[in-house]
Amino acid sequence: MKPILGLCFDCLQIVFKNLIPEDLRVFLVVVRRASFAAAAQELGASPAYVSKRIRLLEEELAVKLLHRTTRRVAVTEEGERVFQWAQRILDDIDHLVQDVSTTRGQVRGLLRVSSSFGFGRNVVAPALSKLIAQHPDLQVRLEVFDRIVDVAAEGFDLDVRVGDDIAPHLIARQLAANHRVLCAAPSYLQRRGVPRSIDELPAHDCLVIKERDHPFGVWKLRAGAEERSLKVTGPLSTNNGEMAVQWAVDGHGIVLRSIWDVQPLLGSGQLLPVLTGWRQDANVWAVYPSRLSRSAKVRVAVEFLQDYFGKLLG
Repeated sequence: MKPILGLCFDCLQIVFKNLIPEDLRVFLVVVRRASFAAAAQELGASPAYVSKRIRLLEEELAVKLLHRTTRRVAVTEEGERVFQWAQRILDDIDHLVQDVSTTRGQVRGLLRVSSSFGFGRNVVAPALSKLIAQHPDLQVRLEVFDRIVDVAAEGFDLDVRVGDDIAPHLIARQLAANHRVLCAAPSYLQRRGVPRSIDELPAHDCLVIKERDHPFGVWKLRAGAEERSLKVTGPLSTNNGEMAVQWAVDGHGIVLRSIWDVQPLLGSGQLLPVLTGWRQDANVWAVYPSRLSRSAKVRVAVEFLQDYFGKLLG
């Protein structure tokens, strides 16, 4: 029998003949999480259930898929090959279901979405609420992080992110134009003075946010064709943009924040723009793995978000 990617044809026949997508899904989650307990938590099942499904899958394929230790789970060489095939098989099943459902004007299935803390809570969550209202057969799970998510490796279908640093192996669709601006409270500027040039910024109290898309404490700014990278510090720093903005309103320093977030505060005068010629490009993107380029649920979600964000942030 001719092996395919190292997996014998008999094994592939067994997978397709018995068609046990639930066992394959459990296996994929265990591999991503490298833990039976973490996989069980994500699946809403018991570790015993997860262990049983993996054992049955190994028996069905007659191969050892995982090395188990007291602390984590490692994938065997055979398990790596099964992982690749399982992902393809489940994607094909999902695409089949979606293709049939879209012929009836419907889209269904679970859509796993990731985003950042503030943007996810304030903008993405309301958008997904409206998406579900239009597509009631679609299920959405939203998770928020303070770091860049590896959508392919971590099992997400879609990452809605602010920032232009995107790996080339991923598909990215711009949802809206956006940029970050410098601003501070009138009380801070009265106390410390208004910076007249970008070179004065390092001497000021800067409220540093651990953004997903650039190094902590480094502000990369652009004015026309000129670009500068500055190391800034201050008495307060955080990985949550909403807290940093509140600190700025309280008069503790200068903040670099997306215009979508601070525009109301600039309009009310609670914050004032600083060095208005300088900005940081940070557009809004939908990012997803290339293997999901044919996914109907991803396509529908991206098209909806493009329209939603175009109206909201345009």
